[in-house]
Order: sequence, then C-alpha cells, then structure tokens
Amino acid sequence: MIKSMTGYGRAEVSDENYRVTVEMKSVNNRYLDIGIKMPRQLSQLEARIRKTLKQYIQRGKVDVFITLEDLTQANVSIKYNGRIAAEYLRYLQQMSEELGIENDIRVSHLSRFPDVFELEEEAANVELIWQPLQKALTEASENFVHARVREGEFLYKDLTAKLDEMTADVEFITERSPVIVADYRRRLEDKVRELLEESTLDDGRIVQEVTIYADKVSVDEELVRLRSHIDATRKALEGNEGIGRKLDFIAQEMNRESNTILSKSGDLDISDRAINLKTTVEKVREQIQNIE
Repeated sequence: MIKSMTGYGRAEVSDENYRVTVEMKSVNNRYLDIGIKMPRQLSQLEARIRKTLKQYIQRGKVDVFITLEDLTQANVSIKYNGRIAAEYLRYLQQMSEELGIENDIRVSHLSRFPDVFELEEEAANVELIWQPLQKALTEASENFVHARVREGEFLYKDLTAKLDEMTADVEFITERSPVIVADYRRRLEDKVRELLEESTLDDGRIVQEVTIYADKVSVDEELVRLRSHIDATRKALEGNEGIGRKLDFIAQEMNRESNTILSKSGDLDISDRAINLKTTVEKVREQIQNIE
C-alpha cells in the first residue's frame, strides 16, 4: 500500500534512569530531509538516530524533536569555588576595617553568595541513554509510518478513481477517431461533387487526401502510450516500496501525451475529452506529489 509523505508519530519511553520523548512530523519534499532538535548531550548519537529513522522513511521533510529527562540526577554534582569564597571574605574584612563596623559574616552567609557553590553537570552515559532512546525512536517511527499509510489509503482511492476517468476518456477518443476520418471523407466527397457538379469522383485522389488527413490527426500512438502509462501507474500503486519519484515521472509522460492529443484534435467531442484528460492528469500529478 502506498504511503503519504505527511504524517505524525510520537512515543515516550522510560527506564530507571531516563525518560525519552520522540515526536516526528513531516511534509512533502522531493528528497529525504531530516531535521533533528535534541539536547546537546545526545549529539554523539546523531548518526545512530538518523540510521534508525532511514529504516522507516524514504522521502519527505521530517522534523524530529527529542527530549531527555534524567530521573536519577546522578550526573549533577555540587562544585565549591574556594577561590571565589576567599575573595568575598577578603573584601568583607576590608569593608569592616574601612567602615569601622563589626564583621559578622558566617559560613552560612558566605555560602549564599553567587558562584560560591555551583551545580555541575557531568558527562552523560550515552550508552545508557541509547537504550530507551532507540526504543522511543522505533515506536515513534512505527506510529509515524502507520499515519502515513492511513493517508496513503485515501490517496490510493482518489488516484484509482482518476485513472478510471482517464481510461474512459482514452476509450472514447479511441472509438471516436475512426469516425472523424470517415466524416472527413464524406465532407470531402460532397465538396468535390459540389465544385465539379458531377457525380464521378477520382477515388484515388480522395483516398490520398483522406490518408494525409488521417495521418495528421492520428493519435493512435499517443493512446497506446497513455494506456501503458495508466497500467504502469496502477501496478505501482499496488507496490510497497517508495514509488513517488517513479509516479512523478510517469505523470509527466501522461501530461505530454494528453497535450499532443489535444493539439492534434480537430473534432469538438475529442477536444472536450482531451481537455478533460489533461485536467485529470494534472490532478493526478498534484496527488502524486503527496506520495512517498
């Protein structure tokens, strides 16, 4: 089943050390473009993260948001800055002497001064983090793919309906084409009779003119190629791999054939169907832009 390029997935995984949340969303893009926003301590894992995501995604602009919560706080320690504390104390003593006031400073007072104590974050153990992160990435990616598949089901129904409409137009033009050649011959014979005012006609000359006209307006090759492109699109829609680029190419070819049919048409009914065919092809191309 085909997949849409728009999707959303989320997962949250916790163990005794960390809680990891992964959120993903995507929009259409010709190629695969993954943007990741995550805490700085996870930078070492970026290559692994991208490798995991590429197992599930082939095309689209995908934004991934990763949050990390340390449940142990074991990677945070208190740092005592003795040099700064000594500087504070020296200046307080200097103030006491210069102003002639009692120096009543206590350790408890001094500890409240800025930068005497600091919380220092130690380097995180990325291997411990990777275990819940990998699981969260996998679950979020699976949810993301499921959302794309659901959207793909709507695309599939819409595209197959449009292909049916195109097939009906192709069949109409196929049946109508010989009729317009016969009509042309009849009009040509009537005109020659009117000009010559006689019933005897040069059948060889008539056949020659009709043959030239038939070659000029013939769209047999274009119709054969269009049928082939429609069949190829139907088969591709039944596949499981990323087919967006392939279908985009086929749609361009269908558009070219429909333009040629329209340009060759000298019949109002065929022109109407050719216009409808071209319009439907454009709608198909638009929808294909949404397929992975």
